Order: sequence, then structure tokens, then C-alpha cells
Amino acid sequence: MRYIWKILLVLVLVLAIAGYFRYYWVFGTGVKAGELNYVVHKGVLFKTYEGKMVQTGIRSQNGTLQSYVFLFSVSDAAVAERLMMNSGNQFNLHYTEYLAALPWRGNSAFVVDSIISMEEVHR
Repeated sequence: MRYIWKILLVLVLVLAIAGYFRYYWVFGTGVKAGELNYVVHKGVLFKTYEGKMVQTGIRSQNGTLQSYVFLFSVSDAAVAERLMMNSGNQFNLHYTEYLAALPWRGNSAFVVDSIISMEEVHR
């Protein structure tokens, strides 16, 4: 009986360590620049802020100009509100990347935590 408890304890520790690295360990941080398409507040059980930014000017292998879409979640409600009010402008956003998403953190492994700069687009 004593061996079963030791095996269960080791199993719980291994699962806890694996869960930490999968969901809470910061894989990377960085800055993405582009035109903000939208930020929305949505969710069934957990309401999170989700956004989409288009990075323009990325060259493909055949030489044509294509765009790249950056899907992200926003951790701070104040940052999300500022992004919502300025949709369509150019942003430099600081983000943290995790290996996997959590329902209460958002739908994306990329979590934007601050706005570095914003440039208004006049059309």
C-alpha cells in the first residue's frame, strides 16, 4: 500500500510540472507590428478579449506581396479597450507567447500585455 502512495505522489508531481511548462511557462516574448483589424470581447463561460492584426509587407517565396495575420488574446481590459477604440490604426504590440492557451487567458497562445506605440492611419 505504501508503494501505491509513492507512485501516486510521483505521478501527481510529474503531471503538475508538465502542466506548468505547457500552460504557464513563458515560451517567448516580443513585439509585433501591423494594422489592427479588430478586438472583441467574447466567450461562453470565460469572456476574453480576442484580436486580429494584419502584418503587411511580408514576401512570399514566389516574390509576391502577401500579408500575415496575427491572432492574439489581450490580458488587460484597459489595453483591450484602447485597442477597440482605435481599430484600423497601426500598432506595435508587446506580447507573451505560451506553449498552449487556457480558457480564462484567451483562445490564443499569444497574449498581448501592452501597447508600445500607435500610429493613426488617415484615409
